[in-house]
Amino acid sequence: MLAFTMLLAVLIDALLGEVKRFHPLVGFGLLAQKLEAKLNTAKQTQSNPTASKTAFIKGMLAWCLLVLPLPIGIFIGLDLLSHYPIYIQLGFDLVFIYFALGFKSLYQHGMQIYHALELRDLSLARRYCSYIVSRDTSQLTEQEISRACVESMLENSHDAVTATLICYLIGGAPLVILHRLANTLDAMWGYKNDRFIYFGKFSARADDVLGFVPAKLTALLYALLSVTRTNAVLKLAYQQAKHYKSHNGGWVMSAGASLLKIKLGGRAVYHNKTLFSPELGKGRTVEAIDIASSLKKATHAVILLILLTGLVEAGAQLLAMSR
Repeated sequence: MLAFTMLLAVLIDALLGEVKRFHPLVGFGLLAQKLEAKLNTAKQTQSNPTASKTAFIKGMLAWCLLVLPLPIGIFIGLDLLSHYPIYIQLGFDLVFIYFALGFKSLYQHGMQIYHALELRDLSLARRYCSYIVSRDTSQLTEQEISRACVESMLENSHDAVTATLICYLIGGAPLVILHRLANTLDAMWGYKNDRFIYFGKFSARADDVLGFVPAKLTALLYALLSVTRTNAVLKLAYQQAKHYKSHNGGWVMSAGASLLKIKLGGRAVYHNKTLFSPELGKGRTVEAIDIASSLKKATHAVILLILLTGLVEAGAQLLAMSR
């Protein structure tokens, strides 16, 4: 039933996409903004350890207030539904997995950029790219736009798709929502700037913990898709992720880039500061076509995950019947 539920959720997302109005995550984001504005008022500096410690505690409490109630409620709801027919429980799971998935939306954003680059419209491609990355896109070249987009496609296909499905396999709908809300808060608060360096620290660490296993399994899916290079892809991901700013993101992007036979990382401008990311993957420089290819490989990873889940379930059933 797990594989069937996952397949249904992915198909519903592919058919309907994200909710156009009143999306729960949008409402969650607005609530998080308001709570952060009320709590995160003290200046956070290393020279003021008391204020910094207070900011960290406030950030942790805010995270708990925002993230924990819904997963706990879902857990209680599932317990109450345990005596009902299985299709009722299936429908309950589907609703929450669907709201956590964002593959169609990610696909649409990525292909917007790809088509703009196909038309050689750099201005439009830069504008579309700015919707999905935090770096400054105003002066990006075609190659830099392609690289930024591929990095975003690989990382976000993990955050919004494979991690969601893997969390469902591990902990059901409660873990799906816990991970998705934590990941959303990390995207909002997980910055190492003056405003969030302490207030958002717990949020960033929580996202790292919740994404640890899904990131490794997503990297494994990409490695398996590389067929003859599985060990090499995993070994390189292990080596490169240690030096990347996001351990989980490093695993996913390194394995994804290796599968595509490209290299990611390099120069990027964030808030008027030029930063250099270590190389991820191995191969040629990124081209516009790799945007579409990265989405294709992410789709293959989802299909492989569902197939493997189905095979394990079928094997378990056969084993149970033979006893």
